[in-house]
Amino acid sequence: MSNIPSDAVNASTPSRFYLAAWRWHFYAGLYVVPFLIMLAVTGLSMMFISVLDGRDGEYIKVAIAGEPVALSQQAGAALATRGQGASLVEWIGAKTADGANVFRVNDAGTNYMVAVDPYSGSVVESWIRRDGWYDLLNDIHGTLLIGDLGDRLIEIAAGLAIVLIVTGLYLWWPRAGGGSVLVPDLRANGRALWKSLHKVIGAYVSLILLVFLVSGLSWAGVWGEKFVQAWSTFPAEKWSNVPLSDDTHASMNHGSIKDVPWGLEQTSMPMSGSDAGTDAIAAGTPIDLDSIAAFGRKIGFEGRFRVNLPGNETGVWTINQDSMSNDSENPMVDRTVHIDQYTGRILADVGFADYSLPAKGMAIGIAFHEGDMGLWNVVLNTLFCLSVIFLCVSGLVMWWLRRPKGSALRVFAPKMPDDLPHWRGAMILMLAVSLAFPLVGITLLSVLALDYLVVKRVPVLRKAIG
Repeated sequence: MSNIPSDAVNASTPSRFYLAAWRWHFYAGLYVVPFLIMLAVTGLSMMFISVLDGRDGEYIKVAIAGEPVALSQQAGAALATRGQGASLVEWIGAKTADGANVFRVNDAGTNYMVAVDPYSGSVVESWIRRDGWYDLLNDIHGTLLIGDLGDRLIEIAAGLAIVLIVTGLYLWWPRAGGGSVLVPDLRANGRALWKSLHKVIGAYVSLILLVFLVSGLSWAGVWGEKFVQAWSTFPAEKWSNVPLSDDTHASMNHGSIKDVPWGLEQTSMPMSGSDAGTDAIAAGTPIDLDSIAAFGRKIGFEGRFRVNLPGNETGVWTINQDSMSNDSENPMVDRTVHIDQYTGRILADVGFADYSLPAKGMAIGIAFHEGDMGLWNVVLNTLFCLSVIFLCVSGLVMWWLRRPKGSALRVFAPKMPDDLPHWRGAMILMLAVSLAFPLVGITLLSVLALDYLVVKRVPVLRKAIG
């Protein structure tokens, strides 16, 4: 106990429970800190790339000169930049009158983005899609560039970060003689100052961090894809008498970048080639990019929205607008419409109001997570990411200042109480976490078993860890 600060021992709550919470906070931090720094740095970088440069050419400007030429003519110019076998995949409309239209063209399996001046029909710029700094950072952010293994490691880190929040709030909770918990004590020095800043800033950002973690976890491969998303997916059965494809909406995603709303990813796609649906494109009107885009505007799509072309004989035209793709700043106007490529009839029309409650929460949460909801969102996320980086650094500094001199090879974790109160309740909580977050629960139980059964009973390990 000689190396444990007196505030832990003298807490009004039983000091043993305080030390246990502190030990779990420490253990979680050991694993989480590198991941939180990586997520904050890459997330902040991606947000500013998106805001300043755009992700799909949304900030490319042109001179307004008369009336726009037909989209089919613009598409022809985009296709002409590639080889003879190239095909048009997607059109992304300009957000403003002085913006370029952007076409996605597939050439031998590689997707190219081609910006076209809508007034002259000439090509302004062309680039390989998903081959920039944003995409590299996104791959690091989501998988550490090592695929599913990286996804699982990050999912564990996000779950353990929730443990950090819970234990951190417990340690922060006001205690007799503990001073102000809402304003840092700037008169303090050394470790006391770092601790005061760490606790106060941590308390203020904890709720926002929880929102970021839950929205991020909902994309993860186990908890997100296998549990929450599967339970919250929009039911394709709501599309009465519409034939369904074996493909899901996730087939419209492009690589690691998520273009499809979270609540629709696992929903089956409708198929063209039946008499199903409701009237859309007038009889006798060619069903092409011009008529589909015009119909989109007719039914309420404004500003920047997208048209995906049918990918095969049973594919459909898809008109969609999604805030997480920077189409708009309001996730509550998100909308996806599928149209039969042969009959021009609407097969499905899904908007924000049709989502399940978790899907609505994710639509808002992802847009907030990415800083897509306007300047206030960018400013708040910037302050948040910088605060998270500070919390990680200050936690490391406090640990270093707490270490006794001459213990360079020791981890020096907070002391494990010999007789932990309420341990049964803690085990029940662990079991609940395991059921809700499988990877995190397995990790917690493994660390608990290792700490109690091995570290506590092996003198060498006990001395090395603390």
